[in-house]
Amino acid sequence: MQNPPIKTIVIVGGGTSGWMTAAALSTMLRGRYQIRLVESDEIGIVGVGEATIPMIQRFNKVVGIDENEFLKATQGTFKLGIEFVNWGKLGDRYMHGFGRFGQDIWPVSFEQYWQKMSRIGKASDLGEYSITRMAAMAGKFMPASHEVANSPLADINHAYHFDASLYAGFLSKLSQQRGVQRIEGKIVEVAQRNDGGTRDGDVAAVVLASGERIEGELFIDCSGFRGLLIEETLKTGYEDWTHWLPCDRALAVPCDSVAPLTPYTRSTAHSAGWQWRIPLQHRIGNGHVFCSSFISEDEAAATLLANLDGKPLADPRLIKFTTGMRKQAWNRNVVAIGLAGGFLEPLESTSIHLIQTAISRLVNFFPDQGFDPVDIKEYNRQSRFEFERIRDFIILHYKLNQRDDSAFWQACAAMPVPEALTHKMDLYRSRARLLRVDDELFAEVGWLQVMQGQNLQTAGYHPLADVQSEADTAEYLESVREVIAKCVEVMPDHAAYIAQHCAAAKPMMG
Repeated sequence: MQNPPIKTIVIVGGGTSGWMTAAALSTMLRGRYQIRLVESDEIGIVGVGEATIPMIQRFNKVVGIDENEFLKATQGTFKLGIEFVNWGKLGDRYMHGFGRFGQDIWPVSFEQYWQKMSRIGKASDLGEYSITRMAAMAGKFMPASHEVANSPLADINHAYHFDASLYAGFLSKLSQQRGVQRIEGKIVEVAQRNDGGTRDGDVAAVVLASGERIEGELFIDCSGFRGLLIEETLKTGYEDWTHWLPCDRALAVPCDSVAPLTPYTRSTAHSAGWQWRIPLQHRIGNGHVFCSSFISEDEAAATLLANLDGKPLADPRLIKFTTGMRKQAWNRNVVAIGLAGGFLEPLESTSIHLIQTAISRLVNFFPDQGFDPVDIKEYNRQSRFEFERIRDFIILHYKLNQRDDSAFWQACAAMPVPEALTHKMDLYRSRARLLRVDDELFAEVGWLQVMQGQNLQTAGYHPLADVQSEADTAEYLESVREVIAKCVEVMPDHAAYIAQHCAAAKPMMG
């Protein structure tokens, strides 16, 4: 028997997570539900998630956002990958680029032929077989083009860098145009149901400092690390992953822009953590993620400021965090989205993606007034799977370091890691095999780039790579490399492409 539909949705908190949720739900629910978002101008937004991965294109498309208009409004730039500096050994550099390597034309995947030929010195650097990696390093950008059949230009996969607060503002305007009611106010009380019914203990309303009571049936907690509903009210519990990911602080600071305008994020490993560099049209976003057990906040700030490309535009802002996730992302009639649901450091730019997939899951398992426990259990299972698999991918970067210059990196290299990650590493060590489990976020090509980029050695390669002759394989690799090089040559400069298609109206400071 079908339960009656819910009618009222209350989103607690704005920022990127709140307004992405509001924009998506107001688009998909087509005015059939009342959606209200409560946010306070007094409460700051973390806003470290300024770099993304390609799946955000799908979100923007669903919500009906024009790419160029969005980039103009958010001071955005394009992103083809992430460059990792000093993550293997001091002085090492590699790129985790988006998109595939080469073309698969024989029985096993492209990288197996590369593994075979590189062992005998007859292959170029892995990056030369990826159009996104070569374009990124050349400072070039264009969207994928399908005009020429089988061209590497069709394999360009891109994401964005943007100002997260401007993105939230952009989505806020769009959401309110689609019927979302924004309520300004500070929540001073959360009221739970207590009428003797089956829903006793559910959140019934939030009460503002003004005395206004905002009632709802489905509550979405976008209140950040605090977890006002999911934790402070429902006491859901939090699973701490600091023993695998020991960084617990970040210092963020913007600085002046410098040329060239790079179409990639950079992550540079320091003595007790790493520094991000995110180029926007009007500034560069920087931050130092570090472990307070190995370096003081003052030392971390000094390291950050000493490694900026331009003049700092503010004092470094400290953010404290505990890596991990809520024991349940959905508890009773509350769904936690964004930092309220968990935190993984932004090493692989997954913060905004985790907001996006949580919203998608909520739509898939959207409740009626019965709030079926079977649906909630599956939502939580899928959330946990996604968080754990991304967690393992981030742990991989730390585990695979060979640095002997600091106690922090030595501790990371020595730490035991989750069994699923050990299994993936063992498969790669054996025959360079890559394993993607179900629909985990990072595909084989991502695992390959980190494992190879951070010097994980393989004992061999797939036996079927020997079906092709050495001469044919060498010719194949060289043709791929040459075609990619020619394609990159004709691509426009990243800054020139932005100037032509999506330049922000005027420089904005801050």
